[in-house]
Amino acid sequence: MALLQRPNGGSVLSNKHVCCRSSATATQQRKPISWSLICGSMLFCLGMISLFTGHVASDLEWYSQRLMKRSPYFRLDGSNRGPIDIWKSEYAEYFQGCSERSRNFPHAIHEGSSNGYLLVAASGGLNQQRTGISDAVVVARILNATLVVPELDHNSFWKDDSDFVNIFDVNWFISFLANDITIVKRVPDKFMRSMEKPPYTMRVPRKSPPEYYLDQVLPILKRRHVLQLTKFDYRLANNIDEELQKLRCRTNYHALRFTKPIEELGQKLVMRMREMAKRFISIHLRFEPDMLAFSGCYFGGGDKERYELGEIRKRWETLPDLSADEERRRGKCPLTPHEIGLMLRALGFANDTYIYVASGEIYGGEETLRPLRELFPNFYTKEMLANEELKPFLPFSSRLAAIDYIVCDESDVFITNNNGNMAKILAGRR
Repeated sequence: MALLQRPNGGSVLSNKHVCCRSSATATQQRKPISWSLICGSMLFCLGMISLFTGHVASDLEWYSQRLMKRSPYFRLDGSNRGPIDIWKSEYAEYFQGCSERSRNFPHAIHEGSSNGYLLVAASGGLNQQRTGISDAVVVARILNATLVVPELDHNSFWKDDSDFVNIFDVNWFISFLANDITIVKRVPDKFMRSMEKPPYTMRVPRKSPPEYYLDQVLPILKRRHVLQLTKFDYRLANNIDEELQKLRCRTNYHALRFTKPIEELGQKLVMRMREMAKRFISIHLRFEPDMLAFSGCYFGGGDKERYELGEIRKRWETLPDLSADEERRRGKCPLTPHEIGLMLRALGFANDTYIYVASGEIYGGEETLRPLRELFPNFYTKEMLANEELKPFLPFSSRLAAIDYIVCDESDVFITNNNGNMAKILAGRR
């Protein structure tokens, strides 16, 4: 290239001659090559090629066997130890409870030595109230306060006027937590008559850390002696001291035991499912109109659905405008009954599987449920299993939810179409 690029028109031949001559001179000076070195190098290269091709052949054979033997229940970790048992969890043995109090956790302070009485009003449905009650126990511990048995919300969407004693075993609640906090059923009358002012009422911000209660709430409690925290749902931070977290779990999974009538009917429904099938699936199906409206999603019901859910959504003035398509792309939309059925069939559950559906009012009624029933004809609800026995509970949505909770807890497989309070609590308990 250097020769072709010369600008002065010099002889290309003479330059070629020079290059050839210098090349010939270099060849004459080159030392002879050892034939033994050449043969050794060739043998080494042949050995490496043979080794490589052997590995490739064995790998190809291994992959082909995997593909040929692959079954619908092939394990995701790549092992091939036979079909997966879809009714069992291979890793369940590695999960253990963590609610047991440690020896170093101090005992509860006596009522007369506490900083005052703490009243709490838990809001929402049954499982939201469970969360609020569990947090109230921990807050009482943080404040060294005597906890009054929490009040339950009677004015929310659920319109249930049940009190704590109608749903939970109050005596068990008090005695089980006696080593952790002091709980009383009411503020003593003598103490209330001696008060110059009514109990101070306040609402704390959501997810408040323990430091907030010590800095902002404790001084008021010490000054007024009786303090009421209203709308107590998610008012305590998730990230708290390990011993306080254990207390939270002790409350939710051990201290909150249902009343005898609820527990007995729930166990009857479990027994009736077991009489029909050795194993069954429970499905927590949240598909109520208000829940769908709150999600901001679209479920294929056309203009009628958009109008009806849009009107319900107006109840919450602070809700932002959401794109239904974007929410679905983000995986934020609850699954429809049909989608739940398809997912179960895809996982390997046959259409003769027995299912128990825990739900409230289903938007669209039987028309919405029909695809799930067709996929799983052995379809049961509490209304189908306990017609007459259920009548005393029908006016009370929280008591009905408690019955569903028991059956879902006892089922062989539990699945949900949303990530709500009941799903989270049951996942932790199971």
